[in-house]
Amino acid sequence: MKPKPRKLYIEMVPESAWNNNLRAIFNRAQWDKLRKQVYAAYDHKCAVCKSDRKLAAHEIWAYDDAKHTQTLAGIVALCSMCHHVKHIGLAQHLASEDRLNFGAIIGHYCRINKCTRKEFEQDLADAESQWAERSKHNWELILGEKDGNTP
Repeated sequence: MKPKPRKLYIEMVPESAWNNNLRAIFNRAQWDKLRKQVYAAYDHKCAVCKSDRKLAAHEIWAYDDAKHTQTLAGIVALCSMCHHVKHIGLAQHLASEDRLNFGAIIGHYCRINKCTRKEFEQDLADAESQWAERSKHNWELILGEKDGNTP
């Protein structure tokens, strides 16, 4: 399934790969150093919407659906709204606990992508379908090129 061209798109990490990331591997000091470097590289603005709201370092993963590998493709600075879109499943969970306004997340997605709510709903359905398929498999984490496990 080929994703539609969007400035901000939904990324759903397969359930079998949850917590399989740099933040789980690095200690707090290492992660803080890395995320601060990422924020500086993006001039302390969101890579997508250019907001200067509170930032998060977001790992971008490339998935090889045949080999079941997830390869670190980069790290970007995202504002909380864009980060919630990327982790839409978690955003839905937080909204179900009244800890997040999911309508605001949808509105942000639609504003950034200049799309309708119906288009958002289709994009979400596509992402959920891809997530369900990918979640059937175990994923090998690849952080670097040399030995497949060095950042």
